[in-house]
Amino acid sequence: MDRQIVYPGAIPLDTDLLSTERSTMVAIGYLAQATLGTNIVADGLECLATQPTSMTVSIGAGSITQFGDVDILPFGSLASEPTAPLLRMGTNLYPTNFQLTAPTGASEAVNYLIEASLLEVDTTPVVLPYYNAANPSQPYSGPGGDGLPQNTQRLQQVQLQLKAGAPGTVGFQQTPAVDAGWAGLYVITVQSGQTAVSATNIVQLPSAPFLAWKLPQLSPGTRSLAIFTPTTQGTWTVPSGISVVKLKIWGGGGAGGAGFGGAGGGGAGGGYSEGYYTVSPGESFFVTVGNGGVGTGTPGGSSSFGNIASAGGGQAGANGASGGVGAGGASGGNAISSGFAVTGQSGGAGIETSAFALSGAGGVAFGGGGANAVAAVSGGASSPGSSCTVVGGGGSGGVFSGLGGQGGPGLVLVEW
Repeated sequence: MDRQIVYPGAIPLDTDLLSTERSTMVAIGYLAQATLGTNIVADGLECLATQPTSMTVSIGAGSITQFGDVDILPFGSLASEPTAPLLRMGTNLYPTNFQLTAPTGASEAVNYLIEASLLEVDTTPVVLPYYNAANPSQPYSGPGGDGLPQNTQRLQQVQLQLKAGAPGTVGFQQTPAVDAGWAGLYVITVQSGQTAVSATNIVQLPSAPFLAWKLPQLSPGTRSLAIFTPTTQGTWTVPSGISVVKLKIWGGGGAGGAGFGGAGGGGAGGGYSEGYYTVSPGESFFVTVGNGGVGTGTPGGSSSFGNIASAGGGQAGANGASGGVGAGGASGGNAISSGFAVTGQSGGAGIETSAFALSGAGGVAFGGGGANAVAAVSGGASSPGSSCTVVGGGGSGGVFSGLGGQGGPGLVLVEW
């Protein structure tokens, strides 16, 4: 880090102090850049519904690092440094609140985007005293006695912005695009008639650049992994020195429907959730892992990590009937996460004609697949559905009197 040299008896210069401040910022910026890279990185800035609930959300304290020039404008008596980029940090010390408004049209919803960027601003103007060589006992007010105020602080802060999308029919509303130079953090969905925002309305964007790890977890490559299955579920305790964990959670897949003279529908895939969560050393969480559905009409079980994240099981496929069509499984398992959440795919519908029957395929779980459909010639032997060997996938339906296939089991992965 560059340092200023001063001497006893020498007249101090304003540039001595200003150069020290700039050198410190440059040193910290390059250290952050060596650790975080040059992309935007956010930390903290948690989005919460107010208590008691209202149509207001609050963004907590935090920071954002963003690549940019050292000083676009002169810094006091120091010349600008507009072509010397480094990683700079802005901070947000106090919560920032945003008021949301529900759409007025019936059955409408609107998506609000919260985005952030680094804001640098000169502020706190003061009329400063200056040395008056003509009469040292009467200092000037302002430079040369002009009486004008001058900014005394250059602040680097987190700039937050709320953008409202165009209202649309529930499920078809569009999220506003993230502006250039900004980072999208959260999407908040509000429906017509809504009078309060809850945690379920707030979703962290998968692309949000939140800090993925903190010391002493030096990098994702040095992390440990705990694996929980339906037979190994139980309590997990946060190891010493760990403050953040990454969770990946799959719910169990639903079983396929039976044929019963027709073609059964496929079971639905389980839900999936993923995200980073703040924890405390020694804190314990009970991990539940759902089984895949087994037998006719059995849904998959839900999986969860304490009460902070979960993934529901997929519904079972409907049974087929002679001369009919077996419906696919109902909606796939839902997921709850402050990070990334995906609903499992619905199972396929069974089909029967006078010549053949084709059961419904199992619904897909995130990152995997469901069991393949089963076909049989009309009047031929019955065939049981195919069981799913992939985590969270749905089993396929059976044909004629065959049983439905088993759904894939759930899974919980804990990384730290």
